[in-house]
Amino acid sequence: MTIDAPAREQQPGDPKPVHFLDLLRIEELDENLYRGWCHAGAPLRAFGGQVAAQALTAGGRTVDQARHVHSLHGYFMRPGDPRRPIVYQVERLRDGRSYATRRVTAVQRGEAIFTLSASFKVPETSRERQRTMPPVPGPEGLDDPFLTWAANDPDDFRAALGYHSLEIRFVPSDAPGMPPELPGVPQQFVWLRTGTPLPADDPLIQTCALTYLSDLTLASTTALHLQKHAFQRTDPTRVSLASLDHAMWFHRPIRADEWVLFAQRSPSASDGRGLALGEFYDRDGVLVASAVQETLLRELRPKGN
Repeated sequence: MTIDAPAREQQPGDPKPVHFLDLLRIEELDENLYRGWCHAGAPLRAFGGQVAAQALTAGGRTVDQARHVHSLHGYFMRPGDPRRPIVYQVERLRDGRSYATRRVTAVQRGEAIFTLSASFKVPETSRERQRTMPPVPGPEGLDDPFLTWAANDPDDFRAALGYHSLEIRFVPSDAPGMPPELPGVPQQFVWLRTGTPLPADDPLIQTCALTYLSDLTLASTTALHLQKHAFQRTDPTRVSLASLDHAMWFHRPIRADEWVLFAQRSPSASDGRGLALGEFYDRDGVLVASAVQETLLRELRPKGN
């Protein structure tokens, strides 16, 4: 793995660092049945990206390794409780000659909190084309928002153990090469990668890791007309924001432990919902994946009103 930006140094009193693989770890209970734990993304709410990544891990465990996931569609139905384990039930819907389909239901307290449908296929060769990656600055030299978080609220940062195993850099809106923002379409460009190396020869682990990373900033794109991402602000949130559904398409081989650019735009916000579109590019400008998410988006009333 190429290291082109310094990792954060462990500070006295910080919790033991987590290896990113720990976030994807699930236990096999029986055939088609798995169990995992997820950290909080908000107070007493399991982080949705980790739930989706573990669900994909469970589904992928039941598919021949020659087939790679090319798409997933998930619905968040109830908030997960990070204090309790999550059970993943896998249904083997189809195993064709080229494609295989799995449905995974994440369950807590006997109720479904998340459902995932994923399709896997045997790789093949065909003519290619793609959108050109915007010429924004690379991650080198960009500010690490976690350093600001740790300085402003060290107790909160130390408690957010799950996020210690990843790296993130926001590209400033006035940086050279940034595409012009269209009216009514807020955008943000973010470099992401896992903070620890992943097996280079395991495509499932790499795509599951990217699934986790995809949920870090995409929902916040729908609220950019109201506030910045939580990693970039110090003031309290002004909105109620939660993922309703999440879809991804994996176009080409992925390395989630190397920097990828997540180009995100939100073309609509209405009816208490927001929509965000995202594209992942590797350092060579190759479009490796796309993502779409709809969110619950409601402005909070000021206290006393």
